[in-house]
Amino acid sequence: MKTIGYAALSPSTPLASFTFERRALRANDVAMEILYCGVCHSDLHTARNDWGWTQYPAVPGHEIVGRVTQVGQDVTRFRVGDAVAVGCLVDSCQECDHCHQGEEQFCTNGRTDTYNAPDRITGENTYCGYAKHLVVREEFVLRVPDTLTLAHVAPLLLQVLPPTLRYALGMSVPAAGLASLDWAV
Repeated sequence: MKTIGYAALSPSTPLASFTFERRALRANDVAMEILYCGVCHSDLHTARNDWGWTQYPAVPGHEIVGRVTQVGQDVTRFRVGDAVAVGCLVDSCQECDHCHQGEEQFCTNGRTDTYNAPDRITGENTYCGYAKHLVVREEFVLRVPDTLTLAHVAPLLLQVLPPTLRYALGMSVPAAGLASLDWAV
């Protein structure tokens, strides 16, 4: 699927229009039209290569909200038209102990970050939320309830879901409310 986004082409240039091809839909994938994307400090650090590992062109953005446009043949939880959100991961093996425990960020066989990371299967660099379309494995897609305003959801999708968003999405909420610190471990 050909799409358009905004990419950092070097550490010193502003984001620029960038046309690219999204990977083909796999059997367990969801394709979505991106309607909103938050801006996180990590997007800026990546665009400017502050951490020294940016691969250019880089299309940042990991606080993504949109609507499903297509689903793979094995997808069971989403349909075309559903309001959905995606955070900082788009794939993992789903077979190792970490994945079975819901800790995909520690996937033993290699997770795929939302952007500027090698796709777990093809090795191609991932591009993400500052674009018009996205393809992501079903397990990394969240349903956004109709009671939430889509434009208000994107900025809440930082590294891990904060307790208030977890509650709004009908997920369990840690008693101590420290879920947003998981990424620091």
